[in-house]
Amino acid sequence: MEKRIALFPGSFDPFTRGHYDIVMRGLKLFDEVIVAIGYNSKKQNRYFPIEHMLQSIESCFEGEARVRVITYSELTAGLAQRIGARYLLRGLRNTTDFEYENSVSQVNRHLYPDLETVFLITSPAYAAISSTIIREVHKYGGDVSEFLPYTLE
Repeated sequence: MEKRIALFPGSFDPFTRGHYDIVMRGLKLFDEVIVAIGYNSKKQNRYFPIEHMLQSIESCFEGEARVRVITYSELTAGLAQRIGARYLLRGLRNTTDFEYENSVSQVNRHLYPDLETVFLITSPAYAAISSTIIREVHKYGGDVSEFLPYTLE
C-alpha cells in the first residue's frame, strides 16, 4: 500500500497551537505529515525569521518520526509532486478561510491532478487564534505564550 503523505504548507509566522493541533489530528489520517514553511510572495518580510520557526516547529515534534519540517520557495503543488505527497492538509477556522482555501485547492488540483486537499475544521479552543493577531500582540509586548506550542526566545 502506498504511503499516505500529507503536506501541511504555510508561512507559519508564527506556528500556533492551532497549527500544532492540525498536525496532530492529521497524524490520525496520514502515515506522515510534512510541515512546509513557505516563502509567501505576498508577505514580503517575515516577523519571525524562517530559521527560528524551523527550529521551533521541529522542537514541537521531537520524538515524532512521522512529522518532518522543511522550507520551500516554489509552488506548493510542485513541491507536493516532487516529494510524493498526494494530500494537502489545511485547517479552516471560518467561512473566510474556506473561500480562500477552496480557490487555492482548485488551482493546486489543476497543477497536480493527483493532489487531494483535506480540510480539518479548527478545534473550537483554537478558532480565534491567527498568526496575524499573535504577531501584533507580540510586536507591542503582549504575552503570546499561551497561543504557541513552544517558547519564544
